[in-house]
Amino acid sequence: MSYHFFVQSDIVFGKGSAGELPGIIKSHGLKNVMMIYDEGVKAAGIAEKVLEQVEKADVKIIIFDKVLPNPSNELVEEAAVLAKEAGVDGFVAVGGGSSIDLAKAVNVLMTNPGTIGQYGGIGNVKNPVLPLVAIPTTAGTSSEITNVVALTDTQAVCKYVIIDNKITPTNVIADPEFTRTMPASVTAATGMDAITHAVESYISNMANPLTEYNSLKGLQVLYKNLPKAVKDGSDMEAREQMMLGCIIAGYGFSNANLGLVHGIAHTLSAHFHLAHGMANATILPYVMEFNAKSCPEKMVELAKAIDLPVTGNMEEDQYLLAKELKKLAEDIGIRTLSEQGIEEKDLDMLADDVLKEPVLNFNPRNNITKEQILDILHKAF
Repeated sequence: MSYHFFVQSDIVFGKGSAGELPGIIKSHGLKNVMMIYDEGVKAAGIAEKVLEQVEKADVKIIIFDKVLPNPSNELVEEAAVLAKEAGVDGFVAVGGGSSIDLAKAVNVLMTNPGTIGQYGGIGNVKNPVLPLVAIPTTAGTSSEITNVVALTDTQAVCKYVIIDNKITPTNVIADPEFTRTMPASVTAATGMDAITHAVESYISNMANPLTEYNSLKGLQVLYKNLPKAVKDGSDMEAREQMMLGCIIAGYGFSNANLGLVHGIAHTLSAHFHLAHGMANATILPYVMEFNAKSCPEKMVELAKAIDLPVTGNMEEDQYLLAKELKKLAEDIGIRTLSEQGIEEKDLDMLADDVLKEPVLNFNPRNNITKEQILDILHKAF
């Protein structure tokens, strides 16, 4: 049997790696570069540091700093108009998944006609895109190395994805110094997002030996270092390891896809604008509990990977991971759905919409019912 495993980005990793940005820009022969980031990155002083490096490349710089969480089609179109008017020939995206995803989406429209919504799904981007340098400031989404963009359709009130190898960032600068100022709550939520990527991709029905290796290794690195990074944001060894684990897990999930956790999280974000990482973190333990009977051996392998005390009794051991993830979420301050403003009356509507999520096709337990989703939502409530 043959397996496909896609890896593309040229990665510069480690403290001080941002200093290589001018050379990267020059290597692409860029003249008009759009920098994309949000207000948080600007307030933390990170945008200014990156801008200093871009200026060394002697290029014209166009700024788009209006990025919002769960970026919408309208925001993509707005940025694309500005980029086209300025004759942009390359991008530098600085921030978390929202900034990098927005840049990837705008990049699609620079060389492909129409509106961004028409590119939803797998393999619908026809033309190659422009150079894009991704500089993550969180350790969670893995957007810097994946072929995936997650956007919000405000008219349909849903999140959808564009999956295409062409949209993967050309270069990545993974400098853990840029995660130093990330608040503990964001560190926790984005870190749990990365752990979700690791475990969901490992049990995905699209997983193969190449993806499984990355998913397991990513989980090990993330599980060991997340509590340290949340407890002490200046622990740069833990910060660097979190960034490393995020990239490793990203290779796994971008090839194996995800499952029910993300299906629920996408719906929560679309309707209530929950931060993606926090939505995943809240739901994760209960979906792992739900999935356990469909892939008990893999659940035990995940438990063993992080040294949980297996007993040899499959009926018990298959739930060890779910229990540990619930404890981890509580220890690092992940909030329940009710604590995030969701009301019990909202759960029925949410369950209906989760059933429409394409990502459920990759979940190991299939034929999922509305009642089963409601049970998960109530447990997370």
